[in-house]
Amino acid sequence: MPFPHSDACDLRLARDEDSPGIVALVGLCFRPYAHCWLDVNREEPGLLSPTRSFARFWVLVHRERVFATIACTEHAVDAGDGTGPRPGVELKKCYVHPALRRQGVARRLVGLVEDHARTGRRPLVELWSDTRFETAHAVYAGLGYWKTGERRALNDISDTEEFRFVKRLAP
Repeated sequence: MPFPHSDACDLRLARDEDSPGIVALVGLCFRPYAHCWLDVNREEPGLLSPTRSFARFWVLVHRERVFATIACTEHAVDAGDGTGPRPGVELKKCYVHPALRRQGVARRLVGLVEDHARTGRRPLVELWSDTRFETAHAVYAGLGYWKTGERRALNDISDTEEFRFVKRLAP
């Protein structure tokens, strides 16, 4: 099947029955990275029930095949500027099928999370990104996210370490 252009896809809230397609997409996105594995049952069970595991979870689909995802949770976020934690969201699960990259899909998806944060009067967005995902880091930087210098180890099967990024939203 030829891959659709992103404009031919439908963007909608995820349904739990999208789970197999979501899992397949995340696995595909992990594949190019050495020692980066997806253990859904032990480490990512939220992918099995996206409607109950996230404040919002969106999918970009074409003929019911998932080509991109993004999600968010809601919690207090510390911008690291001495003002302390404030209402915010955490951007999660931003994955785009390789065939749809460089079409503005990630920008569009991140915009959904930011709009959700603004609507809920949550002026801060944070995200954690695997240190190996350098292309994603460049995308986030281009969208106004700044790397805080914080780093965390997940102690998972992939031996993942992540960088923290934050963005303060304009009202």
